Amino acid sequence: MELSDAMRTTGAVREFTDEAVEDRVVYEILDDARFAPSGGNRQGWRAIVVRDPQVRLGLRDLYLPGWDEYLAMGRAGLVAWAPVTDREAEARALQDAPASAAKRGRFAEQLHEVPVLIVLLADLRALAAPDRDLDRYTLVGGASIYPFAWNILLAARDRGLGGVMTTMLTRHEPQVRALLGVPDEFAVAAALALGHPVRRPTKLRRAAVEDFTTLDRFDGPGFTA
Repeated sequence: MELSDAMRTTGAVREFTDEAVEDRVVYEILDDARFAPSGGNRQGWRAIVVRDPQVRLGLRDLYLPGWDEYLAMGRAGLVAWAPVTDREAEARALQDAPASAAKRGRFAEQLHEVPVLIVLLADLRALAAPDRDLDRYTLVGGASIYPFAWNILLAARDRGLGGVMTTMLTRHEPQVRALLGVPDEFAVAAALALGHPVRRPTKLRRAAVEDFTTLDRFDGPGFTA
């Protein structure tokens, strides 16, 4: 499909049919995605395609507590785990996390049953992170990893599949590393769920260019054509 169409129609898909995705297709997706850019072309990602039912169930069980916390903070009007936030309000919201179990939704409860489950890792030795020593949340290293994740979603879209990237497993990274036998030098960056979508988003809502782009300064005029 046309690149512009793919970018405008690759929305988050969390509901899949029972139709399996062939290994050949998963391989092709990863084969296309590997051309993502990365700092120094070091390609510091590793992907684990998780098939084992017990390992999948273990990942689901590690996913659910973080999802409950996410829902609780959302109900309190907070952006979950935002680096700049009201920590006291967050702590109060998290006290309500157990009540989220009844409102999890199908995706979280059935994560272990998605047709394709890929855990994405980042090799911390390969990331150029110029913001590493700043007195704030470090962000830049992800620029060498997440384009690969986005390429996976685009490649899946090109093959008529849908998917979503979720970072919730990082809430329990030590347990995830132990479950998957991941060395300490690697961080859990995300998990990607792929499959044949039950329905595909047709109208993605995004802010207009003028809403997030300014000219010359942060407080400059909105950029227009």
